[in-house]
Amino acid sequence: MLTEVDGVLFDKDGTLFEFQATWAVWARQTIEDLSGGDSALCTDLAHTLGFDLNSNLFTSDSPIIAASVREIAEHVQKVLSERTVDAIEQELAISAQTAPLAPAVPLAAFLEALKGLGLAVGVMTNDAESVAHAQLKQAGVFEQFDFVAGYDSGYGAKPSPDPLLAFANKMELSPDRILMVGDSTHDLVAGRAAGMRTVAVLTGVALEEELSPYADVVFPNIGHIPGWLAA
Repeated sequence: MLTEVDGVLFDKDGTLFEFQATWAVWARQTIEDLSGGDSALCTDLAHTLGFDLNSNLFTSDSPIIAASVREIAEHVQKVLSERTVDAIEQELAISAQTAPLAPAVPLAAFLEALKGLGLAVGVMTNDAESVAHAQLKQAGVFEQFDFVAGYDSGYGAKPSPDPLLAFANKMELSPDRILMVGDSTHDLVAGRAAGMRTVAVLTGVALEEELSPYADVVFPNIGHIPGWLAA
């Protein structure tokens, strides 16, 4: 397999980082902050964002799973109609930078293994680029990536293939020699549309049966990728 792959492009949330463990605490706090102590408003926001206040977990249809920060802000604005989408987007982007991180695997060693195989590695997230930079730096792995982009980097957002092709263009790689790795159908649909091979991981919210129709292979987490490539 390694002779057929030159690069690996990762989603961030639910792929490099466990989704529920990383974002549930942030979501709970953000919903409470946005509601300003109004319990009814808190309930409405949680419902709109697909977050269960009883279990402190995201529902499988939560827009936060794959939407851009802008799109999430648009959902919030439906409840907080007195606020602008721009203001909500800015608040979400700032608060997201402090979300507690739960790496899916020890990332430094994992990325070192991929780089040791001679592979280019990148991140394309529907989160803001500033958040991606902050979190990868917090995790101590930012410098190991050749490419980091968000929905606001000028390439578009998934499920469009355009930001994925931006990675291919920057690294001067053929798309069919790149793996797109993600935990949502947005990631995999984008990968297929870009002409890339697709790898699904189960560290997000989506189930295997939801992802497998769009994936060449499904793994419990990204830690299985180096061995698979070397086989």
